[in-house]
Amino acid sequence: MDSIFRFFIQGGPVMYVILFALIIGITVIVERLIAIQFKNRIDSDTFVNQITQLLKNNNVNGAIEYCDRSEASLPRIVKAGLHELNRSEKDVQNAMELAAMVEIPKLEKRTHYLSMIANVSTLLGLLGTILGLISAFAAVAHADAADKASLLTAGISVAMNTTALGIMTALPCLIGYTYLVEKTNELIDEINENVARLFRIMTMPR
Repeated sequence: MDSIFRFFIQGGPVMYVILFALIIGITVIVERLIAIQFKNRIDSDTFVNQITQLLKNNNVNGAIEYCDRSEASLPRIVKAGLHELNRSEKDVQNAMELAAMVEIPKLEKRTHYLSMIANVSTLLGLLGTILGLISAFAAVAHADAADKASLLTAGISVAMNTTALGIMTALPCLIGYTYLVEKTNELIDEINENVARLFRIMTMPR
């Protein structure tokens, strides 16, 4: 623990900025994982089958109430179409498309921050290293000849701390970004597929 504390303190003030970026990155990853993997993850086959059965029984209100049981994007989009079911096919399609334009961006929001945080933290690490090297060379310029080598070595070692922390911040952010983008795209594709299935059923003559 002492070595970690020294590592952080010796890196200078830039370390605090990188640490702040790391905290933000982890927060975004956790929040997006909860939104994608839990809040919006439902048994889509069961949902589609249940809505289909309710519509076959002409129980539109029951279908709307079933959609209200979940806060996920798919039921919200479908519910928008169900509210327009007594109108034309075009009205149903427009309602679902409008709902999708509202819901889909909610699945993608904040994920792009992870890519930015990864890039910024790496650059901050390099900036901290450069500032540290400038300070090290400035200190060496006024030191005795016998002490210059040891002072320069110690200064460079400390200056590299910011680069190390910047890379340690960038790695989880990039991994989290890649994973979340993949899972989000899978979820969006699943939503689009099921919305299309239900749209055909909703617009069938009864």
